[in-house]
Amino acid sequence: MDYAKMRAIAEELTTYAEHLEGAWNVEIGSSGPFLAMMSPSKRHEGAVRRIRNQLNEQLPTTHPGYICENGPEIEHPSIGRMRRPDAVVIPEDVLDEEGLAVDATQVLAVIEIVSPSNPDNDYTEKLADYPAMGIAHYMIVDPRTGTIEVHSDPCKNRYQVKDPYIFGDAVPFGPWTVETGAFRRYGRAGNSES
Repeated sequence: MDYAKMRAIAEELTTYAEHLEGAWNVEIGSSGPFLAMMSPSKRHEGAVRRIRNQLNEQLPTTHPGYICENGPEIEHPSIGRMRRPDAVVIPEDVLDEEGLAVDATQVLAVIEIVSPSNPDNDYTEKLADYPAMGIAHYMIVDPRTGTIEVHSDPCKNRYQVKDPYIFGDAVPFGPWTVETGAFRRYGRAGNSES
């Protein structure tokens, strides 16, 4: 199926999802468009905010004109993929353009916070899609285990470098550093998610 047809189906699914209870997200993966329920917890959103704030402090020095934001879809029509990362490093001016999605060739980095309900999406599917899209840096933060993986050096549909870290580390992420001492795990005793 060509990308224009997949994109049209994704837009129909988005319209359909507006009438459903809860928050839904539409993406285009290796098997085409799909609808997934989103239920980001407070800890999930806290990790996104901490990373976004830290990268936005560093980006004016390393990449003037770029920001770390959550929300925009990224797409790569030639390989038939459209994803919505938890956070993405992009040129700020693309947010003023027409359309729904950011061209993946403009994305410097993506960040995903692992959901307790669907970890394979981040560790398998997106771990193949992001390098295929040419995205140089991919960080996976896993509040289930208190671990972090930084992937870099994309080649076809895989990253050639994987660096593991744990919560509390100062994590090198491309030319940036993410301090993770304030990150919280899901459902830890005395650290419960509520």
